Amino acid sequence: MSSPSVIRDAQVLWEFHQLPDEHRSTDIAIGLGGHDIGVAEHVADLYRQGWFPLVVFTGANAPTTVDRFPRGEAVHFAERAEALGVPADAILVETKATNTSENFTFTRELLLGRGLDPRSATIVSRPYQQRRAWATVRKLWPQLDVVCSARWLALEDYIASIGDEQRVLNMLVGDTQRLWVYADAGFAVPVKVPDDVRGAYERLVKAGYTKRLLVEE
Repeated sequence: MSSPSVIRDAQVLWEFHQLPDEHRSTDIAIGLGGHDIGVAEHVADLYRQGWFPLVVFTGANAPTTVDRFPRGEAVHFAERAEALGVPADAILVETKATNTSENFTFTRELLLGRGLDPRSATIVSRPYQQRRAWATVRKLWPQLDVVCSARWLALEDYIASIGDEQRVLNMLVGDTQRLWVYADAGFAVPVKVPDDVRGAYERLVKAGYTKRLLVEE
């Protein structure tokens, strides 16, 4: 169990990364792959509420997901959504993407290949991936009108749902760093990171939550 100071800093990052859900209809949903099957469950909830008629699940595997989803993240997510009531003919599966940039690039290619050119999309991701997903799609697909959505859970409840506190905290730190690293690399638009968020990030790095950090040049 992490110390109270670590959890306080993690809470700062947790709140920063999440964006308010606008709750409006869009042409499609794009469910981003990863270790959290809750993305597929949230997509199914929104689909049943009628927010979009078509879903694309996108994602191959990463080292952190290959054991959990051996046939690929998007495949497992699609199966989970279908089990929760999303019709198979309302689901498309993109199985090549290995990062968030590729999620959007390959999803767009898949849709255009089927003669589909959506004007709006609900981007469904892990809660702490929302801000980075927004910054990435704004760079790579700027004409797409997007709504960002995720399961709303308190940090402690999200950790309980994943069952691995260390994984969640390391991912939180890694996603924070990716905001400026990917913007500098041209993969995303810049995002302003407030001083309190930067301070919490630096303290968590100093505390050893570095497993998901990228090497900055």
